[in-house]
Parts: sequence; C-alpha cells; structure tokens
Amino acid sequence: MIPLSVLDLSVVTSGTKPAAALRNSIDLARHVDRLGYVRYWLAEHHNLASVASPAPDVMIGQIAAVTKHIRVGSGGVMLPNHAPLVVAERFKMLEALFPGRIDLGLGRAPGTDGATAYALRSRLDRREGDDFLERLHELILWETREFPAGHPYHNVVAMPDDTKLPPIWLLGSSDYSSELAAQVGMGFAFAHHFASHDAIDAMVHYRNRFQPSAWNASPHAILAVAAIAADTDEEAERLASSFDLNRLRRDRGQYLPLPSVEEALAYPYTDSERVSIARNRSRLFVGNPETVQKKLQPLMDASKPDELMVITAVYDHEARKRSYSLLAEAFGLAKQAA
Repeated sequence: MIPLSVLDLSVVTSGTKPAAALRNSIDLARHVDRLGYVRYWLAEHHNLASVASPAPDVMIGQIAAVTKHIRVGSGGVMLPNHAPLVVAERFKMLEALFPGRIDLGLGRAPGTDGATAYALRSRLDRREGDDFLERLHELILWETREFPAGHPYHNVVAMPDDTKLPPIWLLGSSDYSSELAAQVGMGFAFAHHFASHDAIDAMVHYRNRFQPSAWNASPHAILAVAAIAADTDEEAERLASSFDLNRLRRDRGQYLPLPSVEEALAYPYTDSERVSIARNRSRLFVGNPETVQKKLQPLMDASKPDELMVITAVYDHEARKRSYSLLAEAFGLAKQAA
C-alpha cells in the first residue's frame, strides 16, 4: 500500500485557542507515529487567525522530541521570508539532534498577506521580484561550501559543520515547482488541497523530467490532499460542514478560526454559496474509510504518487485523530505498525 503522511496547519478553531492548537499538534504527532505514518510536516503561515504556527522549525524540534519513528519536517519553510544561512543553520541543528528524521520542505509563497510579508522582510535585503531560485542556490551553497574565492561568504561556515542538511523538498501548487524540482533532482510535494493547477499534470511532468542528482537518484513525489474520514459517510459529511463554511469565508478573504459543526449547520447558505461549496468539494475527500479510498483512487492511479500526505481540518481534535486512525487502517498502516 502507498505510504501515508500528515500535513498539519495547527488549526485554530472557534473553541480552541492558538496555544491549545499547538499542543494538539504535538498530541496528533504522537498518535500518527504509533499508527505508522511516515512523515509529519508543519506549515508556515503568518497573521492568520486560523493557523497557530508561524515557525515550523520550532514545532519540528518539539514534535521530533516526543516521537520515535516518524520523519518530521516543514511543509514548508517559505524561503523568501528567511535568510538562506538561517534556514541552513536551523535545519542542520535539527538534523544533528534527530539524525535521519528531518525533512526540509521549501515554498515560494510568503504564506501571508502583502503587509505582513513586508514586515517579515523589512530588515532583510530588499531584492525585487521572485528571488526564490537565487535563495535556493544560496542555500545549497551553504551546504556544498562552494562559494568562490573572494566571495564575502567564502569563509563563513553554516554550523554545525559536521552535519549535512536534511533532504530538501520543493513544494508547489503549479507547474513551476514541478519543473524546478525535476531539474535540480529534489523531491516534490504537490498541494492538491488548494491548487488550481491540475495535480496529474504536475506530478507526471515532474516524474518525466526528473534529472538524477546528489540529492536524489530517482524522483519522489508526494501528493498532499485534504480528507475527512469517520465511521460512517453521514458522520464524515457532518464533520466536513465546518470545512465548507471555513472555505467559503476564505474565498471572501475572511481567515477566521474553524467554526463548529453546529455553527456551520445553522448557517443560512444562499443558493450561490451552496454552488461554491460544491465546487470546493473537488479538493476534499469525505466519507467512511472505504469511501475516501474509493474517491482518491482515480487521482492516485493517474498521478502515481510515491506517497500520500493528508491534511484533516475538523473542529473536534478527537475526531481528527479518529480520521487518521481510520485512514491508517484502510491503507494498511495499522498492520505494518503492528
């Protein structure tokens, strides 16, 4: 069966404050570690009332310290927000502390609005335009130490210098990152849960264009999907009502905490809002475990991911844990872990 992983946003709900959401992430990581999930990735978002974690590297250390087997990484670090040397040092430290269990996922977007992005970068160098490729190149040079003689960074060493950077993954929701990941020979993760670009096209493009490198001898593609599983289709649909209302609000620029099921079911939806919800459901897989697996199968067959990464955003934390348990059983993880 295909390996399963977790993408966690440390979701804030209308009944769960941000500090509690962070503690829930640690609890969920322990849970899926026991179930046999292979990765647990944390996202970077800023100035969003619905997301508690702006610093995945901090959460990675906390989660790696309380789990035993699962790889822990960033999904991802938004590289334009950070000096590449800082990213190199922090992830080399994490790799030194938890060898063989850390992943460095990199994204191009700021993970926030324009004003917050400016505040994040206002004391850094102000390079104009999309400088992701330049920053990625610099990050690699901190690892290879191939700054030419005479370069101001030639004698600067990213510490700890006896530890390599963990595996680098490029994250994307378009064809740009799939093309870049293929060219540089790195792992690739596609965000189906919010992408407008076709996941099948991006995944196939990456695999067909992949160039072996010092990072990877062969392509490795992760498909990130949003899914909600429960014991019955009816219960899963009930849980998904929170997602439906939350997504409707996000489309209007309202990044509020995730509403309760009761609030979502009581909301007076208009006909046009129901059409929007139905359209957004193309990015969400809902039902009992067999239903979710059946809905996912055509996408998996066509995109051929090496790994499936699941994000589950529901109001109740125990229901979220139950969803991951059911998916683990449906995809055979529970038996492997046992």
